[in-house]
Amino acid sequence: MVMGIGWGIVGYGWVARDYAAPAILAAGDTVCAVCDPTPAALAAAGASHPTAALYDTLEPLLADQAVQAIYVATPNHLHRAAVEAAAAAGKPVLCEKPMAATLADARAMVGAAERGGILLGTAFDQRHHPAHAAMRGAILAGRIGTPTVIRIAYACWLAAGWTVTGEGDNWRADPSRAGGGALMDLAPHGLDLADFLLGEPVQQIAALTQRRVQSYPVDDGALLIGRTAGGVLVQLHVAYNCPDALPRRRLEVLGSAGQVVAENTMGQDAGGHVTVTDDAGNVAPLDIPDAEASPFTRQMAAFSRAVLAGDDGFFNAQRDLHTMQLLHRAYAEDPACR
Repeated sequence: MVMGIGWGIVGYGWVARDYAAPAILAAGDTVCAVCDPTPAALAAAGASHPTAALYDTLEPLLADQAVQAIYVATPNHLHRAAVEAAAAAGKPVLCEKPMAATLADARAMVGAAERGGILLGTAFDQRHHPAHAAMRGAILAGRIGTPTVIRIAYACWLAAGWTVTGEGDNWRADPSRAGGGALMDLAPHGLDLADFLLGEPVQQIAALTQRRVQSYPVDDGALLIGRTAGGVLVQLHVAYNCPDALPRRRLEVLGSAGQVVAENTMGQDAGGHVTVTDDAGNVAPLDIPDAEASPFTRQMAAFSRAVLAGDDGFFNAQRDLHTMQLLHRAYAEDPACR
């Protein structure tokens, strides 16, 4: 019987607390250590994981022999330092998206992982959503013919003072820490999901951003268009200025013989609704195996398997660096960002 692994968590904010840490346990693994400089965060980690070692600096966590993998969930601008240190210590890393706040940091992280000989993955949990796995299977099986277009709406409301836990400030609205706004935060999921569903990456990209509603200095909305190497068109709308009560999470893949549509699947939780429409207009729900399984639990289990037995294709640092290059290009080519 294959036993689980011991994880060290670097950055115990709401994503780690509410999703990643519970997913580690649900996957059969252990939270062995937590590192966070904030006393309140460490207190919360200790309350939820009483056997975990608690550190306010990274070095002792990396020296902890019980830690076999690192999950990095710090603000974006701190990803590089954590990954480089973990790579030097020989610890595999699952890093939250986006890979980094800047393309230069992302390149440095990939280089450090290659020199250290470690597995470096980005936490694209949407690859692990059971509905998206079912959609990928339907597309590959030819249910919609030749795929021609992917359209994604992935939006939310992010006010300037937004916080989940009540401590700290909203670093996602700070360009120096986040590296961008809605485009940097939400578009990586859509770009990676297009790659996952089609089996080929987006190669060309263009974007228009806006600072229309929110008062902070990062973009609160963006439209992106792209094209894969095989000619599939990709359209993304991402936003921080869409009220959460509105319909705001929709994924469509159109093909020469049908269409598959998912509503309310994009996000941290399982669920949502997926239908397939054929070229005669007949609509049927798509069967989703393991439909209620948490995307985070499936992600952590996949990374654990990769650490123990080798990667099965879910994690690829060079592929994730390509996604960072697309984000960099999208910002660089938008007149509003010059």
